[in-house]
Amino acid sequence: MSDLQAIVDSASAAFSACTTPADLENAKAQYLGKTGRITELMKGMAALSIEEKKQLGAQINVTKQAVEAALNQRRDALADATMNAQLATEALDVSLPGRARAGGGLHPVMLTQERIEGIFGSMGFDVADGPEIENDWFNFTALNTPEDHPARSMHDTFYVDPLDGKPTDTPPLLRTHTSPMQIRHATAHVKAWKANVDKVSQPMPEIRVIAPGRTYRVDSDATHSPMFHQCEGLWIGENVSFKDLKVVFTDFCKTFFESDDLVLRFRPSFFPFTEPSAEIDIQFATGPLAGRWLEVAGSGQVHPNVVRNMGLDPERYIGFAFGMGMDRLTMLRYGVNDLRLFFDGDLRFLSQFQ
Repeated sequence: MSDLQAIVDSASAAFSACTTPADLENAKAQYLGKTGRITELMKGMAALSIEEKKQLGAQINVTKQAVEAALNQRRDALADATMNAQLATEALDVSLPGRARAGGGLHPVMLTQERIEGIFGSMGFDVADGPEIENDWFNFTALNTPEDHPARSMHDTFYVDPLDGKPTDTPPLLRTHTSPMQIRHATAHVKAWKANVDKVSQPMPEIRVIAPGRTYRVDSDATHSPMFHQCEGLWIGENVSFKDLKVVFTDFCKTFFESDDLVLRFRPSFFPFTEPSAEIDIQFATGPLAGRWLEVAGSGQVHPNVVRNMGLDPERYIGFAFGMGMDRLTMLRYGVNDLRLFFDGDLRFLSQFQ
């Protein structure tokens, strides 16, 4: 029994002398390892009788428990010492002022959207918002887009699976422009007007709305992205002419770019939903883009078929529509030459706009 107590005393002394967890593990192996002193004692019991095994085995177990207790005690002491040392080196001066977290900010394209909404809001335009997953009627058919138009192809449009999983000739799609909101807003406006039977004989209040938002097309390079931002505009009334379009959009551009030194050009073009149609180009008189013509929007008088799909008589009601890329306007306003920078999430780039 004295030999067993000597092992406990020796182990305790060895453990106490260890100053690192690695040293402690090495010391542990001398007593509790595969060739340790406790293990060797247990191996030596093989030649003893059953009674002797019972008596010596109990004593060895008590010795082993005492060694393990000394080991755990030293482990805890080393852990406490490590923690205390860490706390001493990482002590905080609670009297110092806290570190303020930097405030967030709007994305440059969202800054452009807010600016656009503010300018057109001052002209009496409402702001419409709607679904980004559209159906064929609002995205194509109601806008007078023919069945064989290339825009309906998978090369240009992202189609999605129907929610019910059933195949269909007109699957839902990610909207390719925000023009569907013109139809949605106009039909809701007309429905509300016609619901008031007493006033149907009176002229319909003018429809004046813009629809900014995300749109999607299969396209990607330095100036195009599969997801991009558009703003569509619509003004419908009894006497809304192409002249009104030129005045409104010219005033918008000069206000947006804060410059009277720019010229607008309305270049004849074709769109299924307007007739006549025009691309809108701008030319800056000063700055790095001076003298260059840059396309910023498409526009035109709303096609009679589209007016009819809004629930109105095209012989009585007329108006104009336009569509512009908010990403392009942001690039021009801030002098950015690669669209992909807006979507890389690089804070070094984005923080410049805050």
